[in-house]
Amino acid sequence: MRIIHGAGYSDEDKRGFIKLVYQNIFMAMQSMIKAMDLLKICYAESSNQDKAELIKEIDYETVTTFEPPYVQAIKDLWADAGIQECYDRRREYQLTDSAKYYLMEIDRVAARDYLPTEQDILRVRVPTTGIIEYPFDLDEIRFRMVDVGGQRSERRKWIHCFENVTSIIFLVALSEYDQILFESENENRMEESKALFKTIITYPWFQHSSVILFLNKKDLLEEKIMYSHLVDYFPEYDGAQRDAIAAREFILRMFVDLNPDSEKIIYSHFTCATGTLIYQI
Repeated sequence: MRIIHGAGYSDEDKRGFIKLVYQNIFMAMQSMIKAMDLLKICYAESSNQDKAELIKEIDYETVTTFEPPYVQAIKDLWADAGIQECYDRRREYQLTDSAKYYLMEIDRVAARDYLPTEQDILRVRVPTTGIIEYPFDLDEIRFRMVDVGGQRSERRKWIHCFENVTSIIFLVALSEYDQILFESENENRMEESKALFKTIITYPWFQHSSVILFLNKKDLLEEKIMYSHLVDYFPEYDGAQRDAIAAREFILRMFVDLNPDSEKIIYSHFTCATGTLIYQI
């Protein structure tokens, strides 16, 4: 919304994201290194074991630079057939959706004059904590967009703050149908999203609020559905395998069917967060 309707990002703003991009790269590679042990996958090149140890030693949350030894180590690890196998099995552990994007762009990101692009910024993972408000003007009307944390620990901070809001925008990641929660590795992320969605749309505070459902990351769904079958996680799915359109329509129905009020319309849109044009609706 800031890119489409606001002032966007100045070069100074973009520079503030540099360390976050670096941190996302280290976090992604560390996740895969850890998963290599969990999944009992061997490195194709034995020398990459030492490079993995080098990367593991870094506290990614404190990273502010991207020095050549670490750049080369991460490049070599990403090129390793073992890491690639580990990446292909990413639904079995926690890995950010942006991992491949950043690792494929590592030479550009590691350049001394690197300035994050809008795409780089859109893909940065920074969990929302608390309540963040962003006002913007559209057709001479003042809008207040309020971003809230979806994690369980964050909900108690905001759920009571929005009595009589005009609209609720609820985002669902289509690609999370086969993933587990960060908070609980025994629970499916989409089942958790369904439970939260049902809770929100039935709260008395939101009785008169319109509901807009963004089914996001359709591009990742199209990629993932080719090898990870929806029916394995939602047995009630009776559509064709490897059919992204059938899969996303099924997911939409699951959420819409949670609405107990037949008079309340759920406005839905299939989106890709990294394609800003889709949000100009």
